[in-house]
Amino acid sequence: MAHAAHAPYLAYLDAQKPLPPFAALALRVAVVTAQWSERRRTRRALTDLDDHLLRDVGLERHVALREARRKFWQG
Repeated sequence: MAHAAHAPYLAYLDAQKPLPPFAALALRVAVVTAQWSERRRTRRALTDLDDHLLRDVGLERHVALREARRKFWQG
């Protein structure tokens, strides 16, 4: 399933004429790469949050650190 930020673009493209196979593959690679980049960035940001901010988002420190250790390809 596409990340919510990418959903409008994919919905728009779905409504257009079919892409050539190579272009469709290139688009999929670009979307997945963007998702991986976002996961890496947000997981690294978790390590910078103090306990007060972690409580605000409903996480405990050990849960945030466990999530931050996950690899970017792990959904």
